[in-house]
Amino acid sequence: MNRTEKEQVIGELHDKMAKAKAAILAEPKGLNVATVTELRRKLREAKVEYRIVKNTLAARAAKGTPVEPIAEKFVGPTALVMSYDDVVTPAKLLAEFMKDRENFTIRTAVIEGRVVDAKGIQSLAKMPGLQELRGQIAAMIAQPATQLARMIGTPGQQLARVLGARREQLEKQS
Repeated sequence: MNRTEKEQVIGELHDKMAKAKAAILAEPKGLNVATVTELRRKLREAKVEYRIVKNTLAARAAKGTPVEPIAEKFVGPTALVMSYDDVVTPAKLLAEFMKDRENFTIRTAVIEGRVVDAKGIQSLAKMPGLQELRGQIAAMIAQPATQLARMIGTPGQQLARVLGARREQLEKQS
């Protein structure tokens, strides 16, 4: 790789690191191509980027970005997982992927500007995702309206049952 190619890679990585809400560094040792391809596919579907990075270039690209505090962790085989929207989804996907594999480990991460260790990522993976939270909020907002509609309708239903029972009673008497 010549100097201009390296500068181009550094510039591209720098832009992506600057935009990332979550950047997770993982160590992918001993994974075969099929396994990595499957992981990339799952992450891509969730709009999460997975890259194997050259450590010196990644460390240079991290300067001036939220990823800079973990730049010294760019050693050995390194996979960089970046998300630009949701911070929980990449943690969930990586935690699920790691269940079956001892040779894939998370080193550290930067989540919205804060450095998080591997245990923090595991904790984050247990949280509900963005879509789940939105659904819970929508249900909480709709619940009072549903209860109000039920309360408003209840007296009318009770009155209708009383009148229906009285009508049946009068019909039996006739």
